[in-house]
Amino acid sequence: MTGLDQLITDRIARFGSLRFDEFVDLALNDQASGFFAAGGRAGRRDGDFITSPEVGPLFGAVVARHLDARWEDLGHPDPFVVVEAGAGRGALALSVLAAGPRCAAALRYVLVEPSAALREAQAEHLALVHPFEVLGPEADPEAELPPPGTGAGPLVCALEDLPAQEVDGVVLANELLDNLPFRLLERGADGWSEVRVASDAGQLVELLVPADEDVAARAEVLAPDARAGARIPLQEAAGEWLRRALGALRRGSVVVVDYADVTARLADRPVEEWLRTYRAHERGGPPLRAPGTQDVTCEVAVDQLATVAAPASDRTQAEWLRHWGIERLVEDGRRVWQERAGVGDLAALRARSRAVEAEALTDPTGLGAFRVLEWRVP
Repeated sequence: MTGLDQLITDRIARFGSLRFDEFVDLALNDQASGFFAAGGRAGRRDGDFITSPEVGPLFGAVVARHLDARWEDLGHPDPFVVVEAGAGRGALALSVLAAGPRCAAALRYVLVEPSAALREAQAEHLALVHPFEVLGPEADPEAELPPPGTGAGPLVCALEDLPAQEVDGVVLANELLDNLPFRLLERGADGWSEVRVASDAGQLVELLVPADEDVAARAEVLAPDARAGARIPLQEAAGEWLRRALGALRRGSVVVVDYADVTARLADRPVEEWLRTYRAHERGGPPLRAPGTQDVTCEVAVDQLATVAAPASDRTQAEWLRHWGIERLVEDGRRVWQERAGVGDLAALRARSRAVEAEALTDPTGLGAFRVLEWRVP
């Protein structure tokens, strides 16, 4: 029995059972033996799953175009703070900075990553400075700003959690919310039950208990026509994260990229389609099997996030990337390749790869079907 198995078993022995979100939190985030502490990560070769930044630098180059547009919309603030939540090893930050955004001189890039192991990996690829250099004391709103493009940035730091102070900028979350703990409910013939985690002869098993009255009422609103046996997630942690992310902004945007649906449609689908596990780029086993050894993810229920605040825009990733100029970047890559094909240097090869990256990023059966949600403040 692993240390995490023992921890979960001990808690079940003490409390009788665990809520599903409590189990997911331990399985993913326990600092000693959770999935991310044990080395679980995104990555093409050494990872367990691949996200858009790991496809190549093109995704980050498009994100940089969006950041430039928001910087200009906000009147070129300096500092312009980009907070990337769930930053992992820093792949997105690397490609954003490599794209040379116009906002670079004003840019303060904050990598938020609760995993100590992943924060250590960030320092292998990025020149990190102390958070005080990036965030510093709160800026004087009456102070005269330096001319655009003359600031001290870009500066990059790492934090364990979202900054406490309000900033002008953008909060990014690429495939973060699907990893936040969630409760699990099942519709029965006589109402809603909550799925809890118990132990039977040393094995983790599901335990159905009647849902609390307020939880059952919320489920009825979210999925009023759910059939008997249907399941839905209750994503309180995702809603709380959105509330905190919006609260971290004085002006700017929260941008969430994830695979998503609405609760009523999740109820109509087999639970295995939207509650998934991954290990070494393969689908893993049942969620309760071998906790800490596999990623546990859940599609994001957009309608539940909308109870916190309605997004200003909601596009597929393919639509969002096209809106922010991915096709122009691919054309630029083709031009560079044609000009430098005879040289065959790294710049030429990177330019040539843009078409392949774009195809993967906009694939309607894969990453292109992800949703990009944006909230704007004020």
